[in-house]
Amino acid sequence: MQTRLLQQMNQPVSAIGLGCMGMSEFYGDSDDSQSLALLDKALDLGINFFDSADNYGFGHNETLLGQFIAAHKAQREQIVIATKFGIVRAKGQYERRLDNSPDYIKQACHNSLQRLGTDYIDLYYCHRRDHNTPIEDMMQTLSAGAYGLMVVMPFN
Repeated sequence: MQTRLLQQMNQPVSAIGLGCMGMSEFYGDSDDSQSLALLDKALDLGINFFDSADNYGFGHNETLLGQFIAAHKAQREQIVIATKFGIVRAKGQYERRLDNSPDYIKQACHNSLQRLGTDYIDLYYCHRRDHNTPIEDMMQTLSAGAYGLMVVMPFN
């Protein structure tokens, strides 16, 4: 598997990553054992970049990644976890709202760390821009977080 270097983290990342959104909802029924087997197979094939979000499966997606991380503790430093915040959904509903407030970012990060069962997130993304929160407030909050590299998606 070819890799690319994330220079800010000095971390090699597989040129192909695995987007995990479909492991917990959105594309039909999902099966946790099949999802975990897929994660294992991806790692066996040299994929070390796994992308999720706090709202995928209302957190269940990150819980699956947490189980995967727990099963591969010795390889944690080679596994690159990316997760996102900013889209808030009520349980059992597809309606959503956006929240980039400092309080939400801190709570979302804490919850993601708990579900992932790790003490750091390699890449932390803002999933969608909340225009009610000044971007400076969001950036200040992100600069003090428990992640290796924060990424802000392009905004209009």
